[in-house]
Amino acid sequence: MTGAIRRATEGDLDAVMGIYDAARAFMRSTGNLTQWVGGYPSRAHAERDLAGGWLWVLDEGRGAVACMSVLPGPDRTYAAIDGEPWLNDEPYRVMHRLACAEQGRGLGSHMLSWLCARHDNVRADTHEDNVPMQRALERCGFVRRGTIICDDGTPRIAYHFVA
Repeated sequence: MTGAIRRATEGDLDAVMGIYDAARAFMRSTGNLTQWVGGYPSRAHAERDLAGGWLWVLDEGRGAVACMSVLPGPDRTYAAIDGEPWLNDEPYRVMHRLACAEQGRGLGSHMLSWLCARHDNVRADTHEDNVPMQRALERCGFVRRGTIICDDGTPRIAYHFVA
């Protein structure tokens, strides 16, 4: 895998929106019909993550081909978990909105591996229908813990990585 993972710049925003569109299309093609609906994630999400320094892109020299947001915890939706408890109560990072412009190249796993090499305590969540994301998280050492409830009231499978 070639390319650099770097903080996104304002010049990456159009590419990030295209990556989000490609990820939505992939989700629909794999039977995930209810995640990332209603314009989520929006440009406002990307702009907020960019302004916070939380938006990262994988750039293979021709622009961004994958992106993710890595925010500092705590995340209020992770305060309550149904199922197994979190692996620890230490400070953690939260990975949201991992998306790839192309599928089947390992871009998402590359982004997750990079993240876990830099942070020893990371939490993430995904939709029950997002089997490709579940597999990527598990391949990278994330452990399924239980279910959290998002701000919009929908459940998500919670994952935790501890180095």
